[in-house]
Amino acid sequence: MRNNYSKFVFSFFLLFFFSYSPALSDEFREAPVFYNSRECIRIQSDAGGSGGAGGLVCSRDAVHVAMTLDMRYIRGSMAAVLSILQHSSCPQNIFFHFVAGESAGEESALRDTITTSFPYLRSALDCPLNYARSYLAGILPPCVRRVVYLDSDLVLVDDIAKLAATELGDEAVLAAPEYCNANFTFYFTPTFWSNPSLAATFSDRKACYFNTGVMVIDLDRWRSGDYTGKIEEWMELQKRMRIYELGSLPPFLLVFAGKISPVDHRWNQHGLGGDNYRGLCRDLHPGPVSLLHWSGKGKPWARLDAGRPCPLDTLWAPYDLLKPPFLLDS
Repeated sequence: MRNNYSKFVFSFFLLFFFSYSPALSDEFREAPVFYNSRECIRIQSDAGGSGGAGGLVCSRDAVHVAMTLDMRYIRGSMAAVLSILQHSSCPQNIFFHFVAGESAGEESALRDTITTSFPYLRSALDCPLNYARSYLAGILPPCVRRVVYLDSDLVLVDDIAKLAATELGDEAVLAAPEYCNANFTFYFTPTFWSNPSLAATFSDRKACYFNTGVMVIDLDRWRSGDYTGKIEEWMELQKRMRIYELGSLPPFLLVFAGKISPVDHRWNQHGLGGDNYRGLCRDLHPGPVSLLHWSGKGKPWARLDAGRPCPLDTLWAPYDLLKPPFLLDS
């Protein structure tokens, strides 16, 4: 997989993962170009100034952002990227790692979509495994020491460098907003809670729910602690006995809940997609806002297209790069 990495380096980083159904008729506008402010550190192309890509990727001054890329959610991904660049003081110092599907045709469609709207974007490409969050430490080059992982159904209204600089303390592997009032037991089956050894997993820590759609990950600590292996151990147990509901969240809770560095809730105003049953509209949580997250059943682009938007969907709309129908016809 490491050998394939250099093979696919072009003007931006793409890490390809999940399958999707391409919507090739969807065309997007080119986004504005965003430049660094004068205070930003200028990242050289490489240590020797020869223009190679390695120095750009490995610079400690870069902010690395990882997202899954799927044609079903490409519209959301495009909006998220635009919001990140628009609110960054140093947008030219951001490197995007997109994780998407393996099909050559789908890869080409995604690549064309991103490069058309963001021709100047810096980022890489690879075709790795499943469950992107769990494998980033093995996918990204070893020189990438920290990454911000973001879902595709969100927009930022603050500088992502602030989130990337979150303090992790002496031991924490990742940071994320915690929600200790959430029903933590909901994510695990009666089989899990009725087994004394399994239920004791959380006995030595104050385990709280956290949303894996916004995380700051220390990749050095992840690699040295083999946290991918720890997550895989729970996934293997799940194959033998159903201990949690489906999804990639429960293994993260089993490994990390109660051991993460907390992030201010302003960085994940989540649940704006509504509940997972009826997709009802929701309001913002109390407090300041740096990131709006449409987790849940409803997505803002779908509700806007249907003419039934929730009030907060209008905050997502300015970042929508999809061309209006009359422009596509012309």
